[in-house]
Amino acid sequence: MALSGSKNFEPDVAEYIEEAFERCGIELRTGYDARTARRSLNLLFADWANRGLNLWTVAEVTQTVASGVTEYPLGTITLTVADSSGFTIGETITGGSSAVTASVITKPLSTTMTITVPSGTFTASETITGSSSSATTTVSSVPSLEDVQSSVDVLSAVVRRDSTDISINRIGRDDYLRIPDKTTTGRVIQYYVDRLITPVYRIWPSPENNTDQIIYDRMVRIDDADASVNTVEVPWRFYPCLTAGLAYYLSIKRAPDRIEMLKAIYEEEFVRAATEDQDRVPLTLVPTASSLRATG
Repeated sequence: MALSGSKNFEPDVAEYIEEAFERCGIELRTGYDARTARRSLNLLFADWANRGLNLWTVAEVTQTVASGVTEYPLGTITLTVADSSGFTIGETITGGSSAVTASVITKPLSTTMTITVPSGTFTASETITGSSSSATTTVSSVPSLEDVQSSVDVLSAVVRRDSTDISINRIGRDDYLRIPDKTTTGRVIQYYVDRLITPVYRIWPSPENNTDQIIYDRMVRIDDADASVNTVEVPWRFYPCLTAGLAYYLSIKRAPDRIEMLKAIYEEEFVRAATEDQDRVPLTLVPTASSLRATG
């Protein structure tokens, strides 16, 4: 018998929905059936983020620090303006009509600048003014927060100086709060992730230059299932888990007599997929100082 020679099986959203309905013992009949299933699929993706790490959603971000700026968005916020050349990295910009403020982090192009999370919403065509440079320009378009709001969490981070990467430690809210002088300057050694709707991370000490880089791995949201013709941002090894999960979610609404069965199948498929979805590296156990203390 001849093999197919293909390895490109990739169901679209509609096919996942049809399979899930069939597992519920019902048929997909109306446009609302498809809409409610897509909603359940997006909720399923949120459940996966809550359950732990999904390796394919990890993205590396490189952020050049700005002297004196200690709070950075977990991602990138780009402000497009008529001309950014007169502004200074690290200064505060203020909207003339909105009174919104933000700090300039970098100026990658002559008409754009990356900024910290604004205190409100800049408006298109308003004039912004730099606090130290006194430079002015107009906002070409309202900056999007979508990239930052798609961040789920940070896995690890380093600071890069002179082409050398040095690990920095993640601390908790209380640890950051208890730092007595947050204006101390130096090379960054710690960071705290504030998991807001628009998440940010706070670093300490305050950067002493505009050249060090913070490089971190962040987990981001899976792309939404907006239309039935779309494919899904899920690797092949998670196809069975996705189908089983969607069938379980739909059974809650459409097939209550199958809830327990479909939930059990989903949980089994998730455990199997999550167990496979991990780095295959040797396990290293490092004893603590207390475990090496002499006894007797």
